[in-house]
Amino acid sequence: ALDLEFGFTLDACASADNHLCKRWFGEVDEGLMQSWKGERVWCNPPYGRQIRRWMSKCALEGTNGTLVVALVPSRTDTAWWHDHVMTATEIRFIRGRLKFQGAIWNAPFPSALAIWSPE
Repeated sequence: ALDLEFGFTLDACASADNHLCKRWFGEVDEGLMQSWKGERVWCNPPYGRQIRRWMSKCALEGTNGTLVVALVPSRTDTAWWHDHVMTATEIRFIRGRLKFQGAIWNAPFPSALAIWSPE
């Protein structure tokens, strides 16, 4: 549904097994080091310690005119949320807990979509 809404052209943080776009960056490509300019970006970053760096990149690219949609844990008490997610054009809180493909259980945390849109 999000792809129909936004027309993604790049999956910025993916793998050969889970990428959702024809064009994607995996671990070897170091998506954090690549330009996303001119793309319509989907980003489901690692939820560990690296999330601050990914949210910084999403905010940087998004505030420079690139459409970026990031699926993140709704951690409204964290510095990365306040420093980067709060710069988004729109934040959509997801009702209930997500269940990722192949998972037995739902995620143990709430989720949100951070959207930086030049439109």
